[in-house]
Amino acid sequence: MDKDRIEGAGKQAKGAVKEGVGKVTGDTSMQVEGKADKAEGKVLNAVGGAKDKARDSD
Repeated sequence: MDKDRIEGAGKQAKGAVKEGVGKVTGDTSMQVEGKADKAEGKVLNAVGGAKDKARDSD
């Protein structure tokens, strides 16, 4: 598994927690940060998946 996929999964989890805390506390900026972290995590996960696929096809 590529390190980007691991980092992406971590960012997605962190973003989900931030977003949840933001909802509970009513902090919209924390919610937005959480959504941004989740999106960045998804991108990193996709990049890592592409790297894994390229490496496996060789």
